[in-house]
Amino acid sequence: MKTNRTLGRSGIEVSALGFGCWAIGGEWQDPDGQPLGWGKVDDDESVRAIRRALDLGVTYFDTADTYGAGHSERVLGRALGKRREDVVVATKWGNVFDEETRTLTGSDDTPEYARRALTASLERLGTEYVDLYQLHLSDADPQRAAELRDQCEEFVREGLIRAYAWSTDDPARAAVFAQGEHCAAVQHALNVLNDAPDMLTLCEESGLASVNRSPLAMGLLTGKQRAGRALEAGDIRNTPPAWLTGFKQGEGADEDWVARVDALRSILTSEGRTPAQGALAWIWARSPRTIPIPGFRSVEQAEQNAGAIEKGPLTAWQLAEIDRVLGR
Repeated sequence: MKTNRTLGRSGIEVSALGFGCWAIGGEWQDPDGQPLGWGKVDDDESVRAIRRALDLGVTYFDTADTYGAGHSERVLGRALGKRREDVVVATKWGNVFDEETRTLTGSDDTPEYARRALTASLERLGTEYVDLYQLHLSDADPQRAAELRDQCEEFVREGLIRAYAWSTDDPARAAVFAQGEHCAAVQHALNVLNDAPDMLTLCEESGLASVNRSPLAMGLLTGKQRAGRALEAGDIRNTPPAWLTGFKQGEGADEDWVARVDALRSILTSEGRTPAQGALAWIWARSPRTIPIPGFRSVEQAEQNAGAIEKGPLTAWQLAEIDRVLGR
């Protein structure tokens, strides 16, 4: 497998594997006090993990201003330091939060807020530009999104960003951004248990990269999540919101989802892969435009995720066999 991919029509080269920086933001919450993070985190370990990923060839890091209410951006900026020019940094905007109380307070889809949010992200990241700037409001109004697309084009002209994208699972919405000259990607959910054929078709037809969040299905595809085993209190998966499938309130993984993962284990662990590496291999086999961005909280996880690169994609036969097992 080619270890690098191009970020859509931007010409920006990235590693075929990116790292998602939601988990390293640490604990944060919604206005009702419900957790929006993945539990406690060790910032020094996060920094070591990012630097280890760099050493292993990972050059794409994907965060958002709201992860940890600004904390993820600060940790990523600290970790990159003088190596900023060696990597592609993606962040997102649209959510409003209080950094002191680490609380999500609302959202703002105005072009004026986009500029304020970008200025704040640049400061937290310690950089003069963002490589890929992504709208984080998945169901924003398409007409307003067209205004934001034009605002992003202005940011490109000013040298504040190099390209932009929308984080949404709706191909019709993604197509609105795709009309912009410097739109390079769409970020959407994609994993073995949750295919997205319509979005992959849009990426192919529009020349966009497919940046894949939840490539390990929130940890289900690591093979380590078991039914009936509660997660720590600050972990969003322990009190899952409606959109988060595969987990039960206070009970850990859903037994039906665990059964699906177990049924795929022999295919995913072929050629000596871990289940997580097999899940990433499925995504690469699905389309040459895909860039999965698994999360991480430790050097060990960084090494395991990066280890998927050398093993490459699954075969066409294995893809078909997975569809057969899942009844697709």
